[in-house]
Amino acid sequence: MSKLQELIKKLCPDGVEFRKLGEVCEIKRGVRVVKNDLINDGKYPVFQNSLIPLGYYEKNNYPANITFVISAGAAGEIGYTEEPIWAADDCLTIISPNNIINKFIYYCLIANKLFFVSKVRRASVPRLSRTVVDNFEIPIPPLEVQNEIVRILDTFTAHTAELQAELQARKEQYEYYRNKLLTFDENDERVKWIKLGEIGNTCMCKRIMKHQTSDIGEVPFFKIGTFGKEADAFISYELYDEYKNKYSFPRKGEILISASGTIGRTVIYDGQDAYFQDSNIIWIQNDESKVLNKYLYYYYQIIEWNVEGGTIKRLYNTNLSKTIIAYPPLSEQQRIISILDKFESLVNDLSEGLPAEIAAVQEQYEYYRNKLLTFKRKS
Repeated sequence: MSKLQELIKKLCPDGVEFRKLGEVCEIKRGVRVVKNDLINDGKYPVFQNSLIPLGYYEKNNYPANITFVISAGAAGEIGYTEEPIWAADDCLTIISPNNIINKFIYYCLIANKLFFVSKVRRASVPRLSRTVVDNFEIPIPPLEVQNEIVRILDTFTAHTAELQAELQARKEQYEYYRNKLLTFDENDERVKWIKLGEIGNTCMCKRIMKHQTSDIGEVPFFKIGTFGKEADAFISYELYDEYKNKYSFPRKGEILISASGTIGRTVIYDGQDAYFQDSNIIWIQNDESKVLNKYLYYYYQIIEWNVEGGTIKRLYNTNLSKTIIAYPPLSEQQRIISILDKFESLVNDLSEGLPAEIAAVQEQYEYYRNKLLTFKRKS
C-alpha cells in the first residue's frame, strides 16, 4: 500500500467533503496596470489575459504560491506562480485558507481545464464568467493527503520540465550542426552555387475558391493556417482529380514552402491525396539531378528569404527562383541528410526520441493526476 493510500485509509476512509471554490477561498479580480508603466524586464511579471507575462512592473499585488485563472483573452487558462506577481484585471486570483494548499487547488483546476474552456463565451474577446470559478467544486481532503498529492504531482512536473530542457538543448545542438554542415567555403571547388530557378520551375496549385471547400469531405485542403498541421477544410475527389490532372501539382518528396503568413515553413509532400492553397504555398519542381529534395528541405531552414509587401509580407515566385543556394556532390548531400535526419528525429519526431518520451510522461502524469484527485464524496 502506498503512503497516500495509507493516509486516505487512516484520515478519510469514509470520503471527503466537496465545497464550491468561492465558499472556501477568496477569489479576487486583479487590478489593471497602465501599459506605459510596464517594462520589458523586471522583478514582478504582470499577468493580464494570458499565461505569458504582459510585461513587468515595479510592484506586486499578490505573493508567491498563488493559483490564478485567466478570465478574458486566453480565457480558461490556469496558472500557478512560485514568485510574487502583479495580477491585472483579467486575472482571477485564488487565495486559499489554512486548511487548503494552494498548489492542490491548482492541480484540481488544471485537471478540469476542458471544463473551464467549455464555459468560455466566444465573442470578439473570449470571456470566462467569475461565477463559473466561484461555483466549481473541489474535494477537501486532510492537509496530509493534499501534501502527498502535491508532492507526487510536483515530481511528475519536474521530470517533464527536465525532459523539456533537454529537448531544448538538443534542438539548439541540432541547429548548430545543421548550420555548420550547410555552411560552405565559397572557394571549395566541390561546392557549386545555383539559383533555385535553375533547378526547376516555381510552381503552385491552381486557386480553390472557398465555396468549393467544405468542413467535411474527401480530400484535405491545406491553407496557410493549417499548412504543416491538420486540415480543417476539404474538397471533393472529382475536383481534386480535375485540378491535379490539368494544373501544377507537387510530386512525392518535393518541398512545399509557405509563401505568406508563416513564411518559410516547409513540408515534405508525402504523396498522399491533398490540395494546397494557390500562391500561398509554392515549390520548386525538382528532378533531383543536381540537388536532392531532402537536402533542399534542410537548406531552406537556414535561408533568410527575400520577402516583399507592406502589412502582409509575401515570398514571391521571382524572389524564390532568384535565391542562391550551395550544393555539394550528391554523395555529400546524402551524408548531410543522414546526419540531420537523425537529429531531427530525436528533437521533432512524436513517435520516437525525446518528444515521444515527453508525450508518454505527460500522458502518465495526466492519468495519475486524475486518479489522485478522484475522491469518494462524504455523505
